[in-house]
Amino acid sequence: MEYILKEPERQISTKIIQIWRTTNTIGHGSFLLGFGALLAASHYWDWYNWVSITLYVLIGITVLSAIFSILIEPVFIQRTWRYDVDENFIQLKHGRWNVEHKIIPMAKIEYVTTDQGPFLRKAGLYSLSIGTTASSHKIPAIPEEEALKLRSLIASYANVKEDDSFE
Repeated sequence: MEYILKEPERQISTKIIQIWRTTNTIGHGSFLLGFGALLAASHYWDWYNWVSITLYVLIGITVLSAIFSILIEPVFIQRTWRYDVDENFIQLKHGRWNVEHKIIPMAKIEYVTTDQGPFLRKAGLYSLSIGTTASSHKIPAIPEEEALKLRSLIASYANVKEDDSFE
């Protein structure tokens, strides 16, 4: 019997775009502050000229990287992320140039968890982590109600039991 998989259709929340923009801004801003401090120290203590030139180049690269990862990348990633769950498989698909399409059999799933950091909590989103023996997979930015239902659904399909032995 041949099982035909249809392409995954569910999309992650559009709220994740603003979260990714915020976190990328924090990360790039930290690097720019660090490079700025080193540049100020270079001028104050009159370090070798090549140090200042290198720092200016690094600042330029960081600014270009920030433009891409703050303005373009979050929208692009959100639009290409797809997932789907049925009684036999979980499908994860993302990327436009380098498309990654993972098919995870329910029989291989050992655990399923939901994660929520401060930015996701503010937006009412969760990330769903699915673990197998060999690896862990994540579906980012799922609305709270859907994430909790999906976690229970995957657990029931995969026959994941709650372990109370650690209490």
